[in-house]
Amino acid sequence: MNLPNKLTILRIILVPIMVIIPFLGIKGDLWGIPITYLLIDLIFIIAAITDKLDGHIARSRNQITTFGKFADPLADKILVLAAMLILVEAKSLPAWIPIIVLFREFVVSGYRLIAVEKGGEVIAASIWGKLKTVTQMIAIILMFININNTNIFGAFIKGNLTGAELIINILATVFMLISVIATIFSGWDYVKNGKELLKD
Repeated sequence: MNLPNKLTILRIILVPIMVIIPFLGIKGDLWGIPITYLLIDLIFIIAAITDKLDGHIARSRNQITTFGKFADPLADKILVLAAMLILVEAKSLPAWIPIIVLFREFVVSGYRLIAVEKGGEVIAASIWGKLKTVTQMIAIILMFININNTNIFGAFIKGNLTGAELIINILATVFMLISVIATIFSGWDYVKNGKELLKD
């Protein structure tokens, strides 16, 4: 097994570890941020780095494999949705956001399956898809920097936050909103560019 595929598998393995952490009952905080969230954030950052590395290494070393084509995007989806569900459970993120993400992934996966059946056509990722990935990663990392449990999506609107809490919450909320918009538009791109696939 080549290095890119090993990194993809590592990313998949990190997801259940990340999900288990909230149930371990870890006490304490650092700079006002619960250690539980810091650990989750650290694991998420490591996993996000492996996402960047595996693709780069696979292309630069010509080590692109069928397993990688299947497992790499799957690992990305599992990672992002797991992190978002942890944030929903912590009441930091509204449930409608991961629902939109999940709906988009079902649509895109459906089009990809149809493309494979009709000769393996590939619908290239648009600028919206790339923007979605980057902003999702940044937003999730920022959301877990939950100083004094104040980093709730859109909390700055109430006017109760100051200093670092305010800055981080504004950035987290803005990046999350951009990622949602990019998610919707990238999904629409797949529908628009793949409509010919639906014709018999």
